[in-house]
Amino acid sequence: MKNVGPRATIRNASSPGFTVMELAVAVAVLGSTLAVAIPTFVRDMKSSRFVEPTLGLTAIAEGAVAYAGGHGTQATLILAYPRSVGLTPSTPPRGRLAADPPGTWSDPTWQALHFPTTTSGFAFADDDPHAFSFAFESALANARSSFIARACGDLDGDGARSTFEVRGHDTQSEGAVIEPGMYVEAPLE
Repeated sequence: MKNVGPRATIRNASSPGFTVMELAVAVAVLGSTLAVAIPTFVRDMKSSRFVEPTLGLTAIAEGAVAYAGGHGTQATLILAYPRSVGLTPSTPPRGRLAADPPGTWSDPTWQALHFPTTTSGFAFADDDPHAFSFAFESALANARSSFIARACGDLDGDGARSTFEVRGHDTQSEGAVIEPGMYVEAPLE
């Protein structure tokens, strides 16, 4: 037998196997891969929770701006938004996806905003499960009308809610606009 050093192991070609060093390297590579992959997977799962409220609020805001384009007040020449409607469904699902009973989205405001069935790529029907409830608040003030579109969800079922808001307004000089940015409170609650 040839002496190849104190740490080397000579294997017999007829008995395949792994040396301690090969196993240590394999465990180190697997551990490093998992150390990178698991936090990335968890972050991606959490960020996917933002898709429903982000797309939903964008669809509501776009619907409000489109509605305002055809519904102004004669006295002030300010555009009007549909009337306010509370959270729909009235209680967000707690820690799960839930489907709505038929007719949940039949309120005239949701119909005027073409929500939740929209042309912007976001849609769910009464029987499609979702994690958020949506609300629309509108106000007509002197020389300016405004709206707030809100999404609320209880993603982990603990009673604390994540809230997302998009705002818009109309003035004689600007017309109907969606304000930049999104208000987010307790996104990971």
